[in-house]
Amino acid sequence: MNDLLNVSASPHVRSKDSTSSIMRDVAIALLPATAFGIYNFGVKALFVVLTAIISCVLTEYVYQKLMKKSITINDYSAVVTGLLLGLNLPSTLPLWIAFLGGVFAILIVKQLFGGLGQNFMNPALGARCFLLISFAGRMTSFTYDGVTGATPLAVLKEGDKAASVVSVLSASGTSISDMFFGTIAGTIGETSVIAILLGAVYLLVKKIINWKIPFIYIGTFAVFVVLFGGKGLDMNYLAAQLCGGGLMLGAFFMATDYVTSPITPMGQIAYGILLGCFTGIFRMFGASAEGVSYAIIFCNLLVPLIEKFTIPVPFGREGLKDGK
Repeated sequence: MNDLLNVSASPHVRSKDSTSSIMRDVAIALLPATAFGIYNFGVKALFVVLTAIISCVLTEYVYQKLMKKSITINDYSAVVTGLLLGLNLPSTLPLWIAFLGGVFAILIVKQLFGGLGQNFMNPALGARCFLLISFAGRMTSFTYDGVTGATPLAVLKEGDKAASVVSVLSASGTSISDMFFGTIAGTIGETSVIAILLGAVYLLVKKIINWKIPFIYIGTFAVFVVLFGGKGLDMNYLAAQLCGGGLMLGAFFMATDYVTSPITPMGQIAYGILLGCFTGIFRMFGASAEGVSYAIIFCNLLVPLIEKFTIPVPFGREGLKDGK
Protein backbone atom coordinates (compact mmCIF):
# COMPACT_ATOMS: atom_id res chain seq x y z
CA MET A 1 0.00 0.00 0.00
CA ASN A 2 2.84 2.40 0.86
CA ASP A 3 4.31 1.89 -2.59
CA LEU A 4 1.11 3.16 -4.16
CA LEU A 5 1.41 6.44 -2.26
CA ASN A 6 4.95 7.24 -3.36
CA VAL A 7 5.17 10.32 -5.56
CA SER A 8 8.12 10.64 -7.89
CA ALA A 9 9.80 13.87 -8.83
CA SER A 10 8.27 15.93 -11.62
CA PRO A 11 7.64 15.89 -14.52
CA HIS A 12 4.81 13.39 -14.12
CA VAL A 13 3.53 13.74 -17.70
CA ARG A 14 6.04 12.78 -20.33
CA SER A 15 6.02 13.19 -24.07
CA LYS A 16 7.85 11.37 -26.86
CA ASP A 17 8.99 14.79 -28.11
CA SER A 18 12.51 15.87 -27.20
CA THR A 19 14.28 19.19 -27.54
CA SER A 20 16.17 17.93 -30.58
CA SER A 21 13.03 16.63 -32.33
CA ILE A 22 11.15 19.88 -31.69
CA MET A 23 14.04 22.03 -32.89
CA ARG A 24 14.44 19.81 -35.93
CA ASP A 25 10.77 20.29 -36.80
CA VAL A 26 11.10 24.07 -36.42
CA ALA A 27 14.12 24.03 -38.74
CA ILE A 28 12.16 21.98 -41.29
CA ALA A 29 9.23 24.42 -41.04
CA LEU A 30 11.59 27.31 -41.81
CA LEU A 31 12.91 25.69 -44.99
CA PRO A 32 10.24 27.16 -47.34
CA ALA A 33 10.96 30.71 -46.14
CA THR A 34 14.71 30.05 -46.30
CA ALA A 35 14.56 28.59 -49.80
CA PHE A 36 12.44 31.46 -51.07
CA GLY A 37 14.73 34.00 -49.43
CA ILE A 38 17.74 32.53 -51.22
CA TYR A 39 15.80 32.43 -54.51
CA ASN A 40 14.61 36.00 -53.97
CA PHE A 41 17.91 37.61 -52.94
CA GLY A 42 20.48 35.29 -54.44
CA VAL A 43 23.49 33.40 -53.13
CA LYS A 44 24.51 36.28 -50.85
CA ALA A 45 21.44 35.52 -48.75
CA LEU A 46 22.65 31.91 -48.38
CA PHE A 47 26.01 33.13 -47.09
CA VAL A 48 24.35 35.42 -44.51
CA VAL A 49 22.13 32.59 -43.23
CA LEU A 50 25.00 30.09 -43.10
CA THR A 51 27.22 32.60 -41.30
CA ALA A 52 24.57 33.21 -38.64
CA ILE A 53 24.08 29.45 -38.12
CA ILE A 54 27.80 28.69 -37.96
CA SER A 55 28.34 31.59 -35.56
CA CYS A 56 25.63 30.37 -33.18
CA VAL A 57 26.74 26.73 -33.19
CA LEU A 58 30.43 27.63 -32.84
CA THR A 59 29.78 30.10 -30.00
CA GLU A 60 27.72 27.56 -28.06
CA TYR A 61 30.36 24.86 -28.53
CA VAL A 62 33.31 27.07 -27.54
CA TYR A 63 31.54 28.55 -24.51
CA GLN A 64 30.45 25.17 -23.17
CA LYS A 65 33.89 23.71 -23.82
CA LEU A 66 35.61 26.55 -21.96
CA MET A 67 33.13 26.40 -19.08
CA LYS A 68 33.48 22.60 -18.94
CA LYS A 69 29.74 22.14 -19.47
CA SER A 70 27.91 19.47 -21.42
CA ILE A 71 27.98 20.15 -25.16
CA THR A 72 24.41 20.68 -26.36
CA ILE A 73 24.85 21.63 -30.01
CA ASN A 74 23.25 18.30 -30.97
CA ASP A 75 19.86 19.52 -29.72
CA TYR A 76 19.63 21.85 -32.77
CA SER A 77 18.58 24.84 -30.63
CA ALA A 78 21.66 26.82 -31.70
CA VAL A 79 20.95 25.90 -35.33
CA VAL A 80 17.39 27.21 -35.06
CA THR A 81 18.59 30.40 -33.35
CA GLY A 82 21.11 30.99 -36.14
CA LEU A 83 18.55 30.21 -38.83
CA LEU A 84 15.99 32.61 -37.34
CA LEU A 85 18.64 35.29 -36.94
CA GLY A 86 19.78 34.86 -40.54
CA LEU A 87 16.22 35.12 -41.82
CA ASN A 88 15.82 38.38 -39.90
CA LEU A 89 18.83 40.00 -41.59
CA PRO A 90 19.11 41.82 -44.92
CA SER A 91 20.95 39.92 -47.64
CA THR A 92 23.37 42.84 -48.12
CA LEU A 93 24.64 42.69 -44.53
CA PRO A 94 28.42 42.15 -44.21
CA LEU A 95 29.12 38.62 -43.00
CA TRP A 96 31.14 39.79 -40.01
CA ILE A 97 28.08 41.60 -38.65
CA ALA A 98 25.96 38.45 -39.09
CA PHE A 99 28.68 36.51 -37.23
CA LEU A 100 28.68 39.10 -34.43
CA GLY A 101 24.92 38.78 -34.15
CA GLY A 102 25.22 35.02 -33.68
CA VAL A 103 27.80 35.48 -30.92
CA PHE A 104 25.54 37.96 -29.14
CA ALA A 105 22.48 35.70 -29.45
CA ILE A 106 24.15 32.66 -27.94
CA LEU A 107 26.68 34.14 -25.53
CA ILE A 108 24.85 37.17 -24.12
CA VAL A 109 21.17 36.28 -24.42
CA LYS A 110 21.32 32.51 -23.96
CA GLN A 111 24.41 31.08 -22.26
CA LEU A 112 25.18 33.82 -19.74
CA PHE A 113 21.66 33.39 -18.37
CA GLY A 114 21.99 29.64 -17.93
CA GLY A 115 21.54 28.19 -21.39
CA LEU A 116 18.47 26.75 -23.09
CA GLY A 117 15.36 27.23 -20.97
CA GLN A 118 16.83 30.09 -18.93
CA ASN A 119 16.99 32.92 -21.48
CA PHE A 120 14.60 35.77 -20.75
CA MET A 121 14.06 36.80 -24.37
CA ASN A 122 14.20 35.19 -27.78
CA PRO A 123 17.93 35.00 -28.61
CA ALA A 124 17.52 35.61 -32.34
CA LEU A 125 15.37 38.69 -31.83
CA GLY A 126 17.62 39.93 -29.05
CA ALA A 127 20.55 39.76 -31.45
CA ARG A 128 18.58 41.43 -34.24
CA CYS A 129 17.66 44.36 -32.00
CA PHE A 130 21.29 44.60 -30.86
CA LEU A 131 22.38 44.81 -34.50
CA LEU A 132 19.64 47.33 -35.31
CA ILE A 133 20.89 49.61 -32.56
CA SER A 134 24.57 49.10 -33.38
CA PHE A 135 24.42 49.11 -37.19
CA ALA A 136 21.16 50.90 -37.99
CA GLY A 137 22.21 51.97 -41.48
CA ARG A 138 23.31 48.53 -42.66
CA MET A 139 20.38 46.75 -40.97
CA THR A 140 17.82 48.96 -42.69
CA SER A 141 19.39 48.98 -46.14
CA PHE A 142 17.49 46.64 -48.44
CA THR A 143 18.24 45.73 -52.03
CA TYR A 144 15.89 43.86 -54.33
CA ASP A 145 16.51 43.03 -57.97
CA GLY A 146 19.63 45.19 -57.93
CA VAL A 147 17.82 48.28 -56.65
CA THR A 148 18.25 49.68 -53.15
CA GLY A 149 15.05 51.07 -51.68
CA ALA A 150 12.58 51.14 -48.83
CA THR A 151 10.36 48.24 -47.84
CA PRO A 152 6.64 48.45 -48.71
CA LEU A 153 5.80 49.22 -45.07
CA ALA A 154 8.25 52.12 -45.05
CA VAL A 155 6.77 53.37 -48.33
CA LEU A 156 3.28 53.30 -46.82
CA LYS A 157 4.43 55.09 -43.68
CA GLU A 158 6.20 57.86 -45.57
CA GLY A 159 3.75 58.06 -48.48
CA ASP A 160 0.82 60.39 -49.09
CA LYS A 161 -1.68 59.68 -46.31
CA ALA A 162 -4.59 60.85 -48.46
CA ALA A 163 -3.68 58.62 -51.40
CA SER A 164 -4.93 55.06 -51.74
CA VAL A 165 -2.73 52.21 -50.59
CA VAL A 166 -2.70 50.71 -54.08
CA SER A 167 -1.49 53.93 -55.70
CA VAL A 168 1.22 54.49 -53.07
CA LEU A 169 2.55 50.96 -53.54
CA SER A 170 2.28 51.17 -57.31
CA ALA A 171 4.37 54.34 -57.31
CA SER A 172 7.15 52.37 -55.62
CA GLY A 173 6.83 49.52 -58.12
CA THR A 174 5.13 46.96 -55.91
CA SER A 175 1.69 45.67 -55.00
CA ILE A 176 -0.15 43.77 -52.28
CA SER A 177 0.13 40.53 -54.27
CA ASP A 178 3.91 41.09 -54.44
CA MET A 179 3.90 41.44 -50.66
CA PHE A 180 1.97 38.18 -50.27
CA PHE A 181 4.19 36.14 -52.58
CA GLY A 182 7.37 37.86 -51.40
CA THR A 183 8.88 39.55 -54.45
CA ILE A 184 9.72 42.68 -52.46
CA ALA A 185 12.58 44.20 -50.47
CA GLY A 186 12.99 43.13 -46.87
CA THR A 187 14.94 40.74 -44.68
CA ILE A 188 15.80 37.32 -46.10
CA GLY A 189 13.00 35.29 -44.53
CA GLU A 190 10.18 37.73 -43.88
CA THR A 191 8.99 38.65 -47.38
CA SER A 192 6.99 35.63 -48.53
CA VAL A 193 3.80 35.18 -46.54
CA ILE A 194 2.89 32.01 -48.40
CA ALA A 195 6.25 30.37 -47.64
CA ILE A 196 5.95 31.27 -43.96
CA LEU A 197 2.38 29.94 -43.81
CA LEU A 198 3.51 26.63 -45.32
CA GLY A 199 5.94 26.24 -42.44
CA ALA A 200 3.32 27.38 -39.93
CA VAL A 201 0.87 24.72 -41.14
CA TYR A 202 3.59 22.10 -40.65
CA LEU A 203 4.15 23.22 -37.04
CA LEU A 204 0.42 23.28 -36.31
CA VAL A 205 -0.18 19.83 -37.81
CA LYS A 206 2.76 18.41 -35.87
CA LYS A 207 1.41 20.18 -32.74
CA ILE A 208 4.76 21.85 -32.15
CA ILE A 209 3.04 25.19 -31.57
CA ASN A 210 -0.37 26.14 -30.20
CA TRP A 211 -2.72 28.16 -32.42
CA LYS A 212 -3.65 30.63 -29.66
CA ILE A 213 -0.62 32.90 -29.59
CA PRO A 214 -0.11 33.48 -33.35
CA PHE A 215 -3.80 33.79 -34.25
CA ILE A 216 -4.67 36.04 -31.31
CA TYR A 217 -1.57 38.11 -32.04
CA ILE A 218 -2.46 38.60 -35.70
CA GLY A 219 -6.15 39.12 -34.94
CA THR A 220 -5.47 41.74 -32.27
CA PHE A 221 -3.07 43.56 -34.56
CA ALA A 222 -5.68 43.56 -37.34
CA VAL A 223 -8.26 45.12 -35.02
CA PHE A 224 -5.70 47.71 -33.87
CA VAL A 225 -4.95 48.66 -37.49
CA VAL A 226 -8.65 49.12 -38.26
CA LEU A 227 -9.22 51.24 -35.16
CA PHE A 228 -6.04 53.33 -35.11
CA GLY A 229 -4.43 52.99 -38.54
CA GLY A 230 -6.16 56.07 -39.89
CA LYS A 231 -7.65 54.19 -42.87
CA GLY A 232 -10.68 52.65 -41.21
CA LEU A 233 -11.83 49.36 -42.70
CA ASP A 234 -9.60 49.67 -45.75
CA MET A 235 -8.93 46.06 -46.68
CA ASN A 236 -5.99 46.95 -48.91
CA TYR A 237 -4.27 48.80 -46.09
CA LEU A 238 -5.03 45.97 -43.66
CA ALA A 239 -3.70 43.37 -46.10
CA ALA A 240 -0.53 45.40 -46.62
CA GLN A 241 0.05 45.65 -42.87
CA LEU A 242 -0.53 41.92 -42.38
CA CYS A 243 1.71 40.87 -45.28
CA GLY A 244 4.43 43.45 -44.68
CA GLY A 245 7.42 43.26 -42.38
CA GLY A 246 8.09 40.46 -39.94
CA LEU A 247 4.57 39.97 -38.58
CA MET A 248 3.96 36.47 -39.95
CA LEU A 249 7.47 35.21 -39.28
CA GLY A 250 7.38 36.64 -35.77
CA ALA A 251 3.88 35.41 -34.95
CA PHE A 252 4.44 31.77 -35.89
CA PHE A 253 8.14 31.23 -35.27
CA MET A 254 9.30 33.61 -32.52
CA ALA A 255 6.31 34.63 -30.43
CA THR A 256 5.64 30.90 -29.90
CA ASP A 257 9.09 30.17 -28.47
CA TYR A 258 8.56 27.72 -25.59
CA VAL A 259 11.01 29.40 -23.23
CA THR A 260 9.88 32.99 -23.62
CA SER A 261 6.09 32.59 -23.97
CA PRO A 262 3.48 31.80 -21.28
CA ILE A 263 2.40 28.23 -20.58
CA THR A 264 -0.91 29.08 -18.89
CA PRO A 265 -3.98 29.11 -21.21
CA MET A 266 -5.15 32.56 -20.11
CA GLY A 267 -1.57 33.78 -20.18
CA GLN A 268 -1.25 32.80 -23.84
CA ILE A 269 -4.39 34.81 -24.66
CA ALA A 270 -3.14 37.86 -22.75
CA TYR A 271 0.29 37.49 -24.36
CA GLY A 272 -1.19 37.40 -27.86
CA ILE A 273 -3.31 40.48 -27.19
CA LEU A 274 -0.34 42.41 -25.82
CA LEU A 275 1.78 41.43 -28.81
CA GLY A 276 -0.86 42.72 -31.22
CA CYS A 277 -1.29 45.98 -29.32
CA PHE A 278 2.42 46.73 -28.97
CA THR A 279 3.11 45.88 -32.61
CA GLY A 280 0.30 48.24 -33.59
CA ILE A 281 1.63 51.01 -31.35
CA PHE A 282 5.16 50.69 -32.71
CA ARG A 283 4.01 50.58 -36.33
CA MET A 284 1.26 53.21 -36.24
CA PHE A 285 2.81 55.72 -33.86
CA GLY A 286 6.52 54.91 -33.77
CA ALA A 287 9.30 56.31 -35.89
CA SER A 288 9.94 52.98 -37.60
CA ALA A 289 7.60 51.23 -40.04
CA GLU A 290 8.30 47.91 -38.29
CA GLY A 291 7.76 46.90 -34.69
CA VAL A 292 7.47 43.12 -34.43
CA SER A 293 10.92 42.46 -32.94
CA TYR A 294 10.58 45.07 -30.21
CA ALA A 295 7.00 44.01 -29.43
CA ILE A 296 7.98 40.36 -28.96
CA ILE A 297 11.01 41.19 -26.82
CA PHE A 298 9.02 43.59 -24.66
CA CYS A 299 6.31 40.97 -24.15
CA ASN A 300 8.98 38.33 -23.40
CA LEU A 301 9.95 40.47 -20.43
CA LEU A 302 6.32 40.56 -19.27
CA VAL A 303 5.86 36.77 -19.37
CA PRO A 304 6.73 36.16 -15.66
CA LEU A 305 4.18 38.80 -14.66
CA ILE A 306 1.58 37.41 -17.08
CA GLU A 307 1.99 33.91 -15.67
CA LYS A 308 1.82 35.16 -12.10
CA PHE A 309 -1.67 36.55 -12.66
CA THR A 310 -2.97 33.74 -14.89
CA ILE A 311 -2.05 30.64 -12.88
CA PRO A 312 -5.24 28.54 -12.56
CA VAL A 313 -6.74 28.41 -9.07
CA PRO A 314 -6.20 24.93 -7.58
CA PHE A 315 -9.33 22.91 -6.91
CA GLY A 316 -9.96 21.74 -3.35
CA ARG A 317 -9.32 22.90 0.17
CA GLU A 318 -6.20 24.84 -0.80
CA GLY A 319 -8.15 26.93 -3.30
CA LEU A 320 -10.28 29.99 -2.72
CA LYS A 321 -12.18 30.11 0.58
CA ASP A 322 -15.33 32.06 1.33
CA GLY A 323 -15.18 33.71 -2.08
CA LYS A 324 -11.74 35.24 -1.35
